[in-house]
Amino acid sequence: MADFSIRDVEGMRQIRIEIANETVRARKGAMSNLRGKIRLIPRLPGLRDMFRSLFIPEGTIRPFYEGTGEILLQPSTGGYHLLDVSDGERWILEPGVFWACEGSVKLGLTRDPFFASLWAGDGFFNWKTLLAGHGRAAINTPGPVEIVEISKAEMRVQGRLVLGRTEGLTFRSERPAGFFRSFISGQTRLRVFRGTGKVLVCWTPYWNEKLLRQIGGQDDDGAT
Repeated sequence: MADFSIRDVEGMRQIRIEIANETVRARKGAMSNLRGKIRLIPRLPGLRDMFRSLFIPEGTIRPFYEGTGEILLQPSTGGYHLLDVSDGERWILEPGVFWACEGSVKLGLTRDPFFASLWAGDGFFNWKTLLAGHGRAAINTPGPVEIVEISKAEMRVQGRLVLGRTEGLTFRSERPAGFFRSFISGQTRLRVFRGTGKVLVCWTPYWNEKLLRQIGGQDDDGAT
């Protein structure tokens, strides 16, 4: 089993992966450096995934790394979270969240219902990464992550706080109240998750990530 860990250096965080005759997979362009006898194998996606890549911001080519040694991925002012994927459990990750995983974790693409994505402000074709199989995965996050379990209930959040969810939860976009009450309250549409499953939630970003976003005008905590 590949050994995933998170390094914290000078206020930045970085994923380190140690492998011994094993295979891991990472997001395109995520590698920083390799140490040891490791081969980089950029396997081509299928025709269906190549077609989907026309509508998604992240590449469908996610290189494999095989061999023995150490892999360091690119550092970030944000953070990372290590997620264990279990047999029979399928995780749906928001665009841009996937970072790396063991070779035993299968990657796919899925999307939410058309109108749910449209009303949430995600566009017409909001393809998301699907994780299945078993093994460890690393996801890219703006801050610390909490796993919240929902059992035959719903969770409503303002903004893009949920980074991923298990397949048993459906996604909708709803007003917090009627149109007029929502308007005078200043609350925009909520992202609603219903059913039974788990969600990955980042309630607040790391302070340096928050500051960097504000300087760059990219702070979207209140996005719909």
